[in-house]
Amino acid sequence: MTVVTANPALKSSELTFVVQQSRSVALFHLDSFRDVDMGAVAREVVGDTIARYSFQGWLDEIRATTEIELPSVDPRSSAQIQYTSGTTGVPKGALLRHSALVTNASYVAARAGLDSSVLVSPMPLFHTAGSVMSVLGCVTTHSTLVLPLLFEPSTILAAIEKYKGEVLFGVPTMLLALIEKLKSEPHNISSLRTSLSGGAPVSPELHRRVRESFGTPLLTVYGQTELSPIVSQTGLNDPEDKCINTTGLPLWNVEIRIAHPGTFEVLPAEQEGEIQARGYQTMIEYFADPDTTRKTITDDGWLRTGDLGTMDPQGYISVTGRLKDMIIRGGENIYPAEVEACLMRHPAVAEVVVFGAPDQKWGEIVAAAVRLSKGANANTEILIAHCRETIAPHKAPTLWLLCDDFPLTASGKVQKFRLRDALLEGSLQRFN
Repeated sequence: MTVVTANPALKSSELTFVVQQSRSVALFHLDSFRDVDMGAVAREVVGDTIARYSFQGWLDEIRATTEIELPSVDPRSSAQIQYTSGTTGVPKGALLRHSALVTNASYVAARAGLDSSVLVSPMPLFHTAGSVMSVLGCVTTHSTLVLPLLFEPSTILAAIEKYKGEVLFGVPTMLLALIEKLKSEPHNISSLRTSLSGGAPVSPELHRRVRESFGTPLLTVYGQTELSPIVSQTGLNDPEDKCINTTGLPLWNVEIRIAHPGTFEVLPAEQEGEIQARGYQTMIEYFADPDTTRKTITDDGWLRTGDLGTMDPQGYISVTGRLKDMIIRGGENIYPAEVEACLMRHPAVAEVVVFGAPDQKWGEIVAAAVRLSKGANANTEILIAHCRETIAPHKAPTLWLLCDDFPLTASGKVQKFRLRDALLEGSLQRFN
């Protein structure tokens, strides 16, 4: 049996796409979630076309079962269809293997020092960060998983305090929200010894803020859904500069190369190219999508991540941006991650997202959507001057937007395409 995870917050049309594209034969659901009648949603989506089960009744039946014969499972067979987060458009269903998920979870846990520990992880179970890194990571290390129902900063901080959390997982947006909440709502989180983040660029400034606020080092993971999901990670024994400025060494039993995105020629150390990975954890395919699968996995098994990066002589990976996110301003290539890292160093900036905006003269210009720190007093003149201290003038944003929050995927990644759409619609507030 292959499980298909679905966000309970999906609208009916979105859930219909997942059910139909995955060719699911049954739908399991809660009776309610956040005041939504999930049974009604299930009936609307599938009607009587496939079986529907409420977890409440089904779990009662399972608990009453005393003997059951489990099937023999091929470790390399499919375990899960995991839909990509959809930061650039329609999600795709990555078909993942049993052995890939269990092995990857054990490797991430080992490098993070998760050993009979208490992990607090608000990462959702319909995402590999929750179902693989968190759940299976705890299973493989005999650790305790503290699983909040939802991400809410006060709840997470209270959970760390109550259950003596030792390791914390969270994407950068979550960690930033926790740091902000700690300023107004102190909690005793001294039990924490490690924090781990990824899924979006982890800036040196975020490392500094985590160490200052949580009193822990911040470990960085890099990967993607199609790779079950992690391929490189920093460790507790890595040199400080490697921890702060890279996404670590490749995990065990995975190959990583930096290749020319057009010719796939392997590039020398320190030269930027596309990050490509090959190993046990590569997805089987995009389910029922052979054309996209062929474009993503080469004939000799390398998975094209679409991410730009470098590898240093010691083998540490640095992610410099996305091929699709790269801003081309008058022929000059500009990588949003570099500009974001620069702006995050300013104390007035709580969070920032940089993306390309269409422009008649330059083709694209650099746009920055900024969420200011509480009580901060800053304007674009101050932020532009800050940028020009460390990056070339043409990289500094020329279009500034003020945001209270950002459109996120269910796993906490910013959806830049929705920011671009909002900009074109005129619904974003300009920042002067």
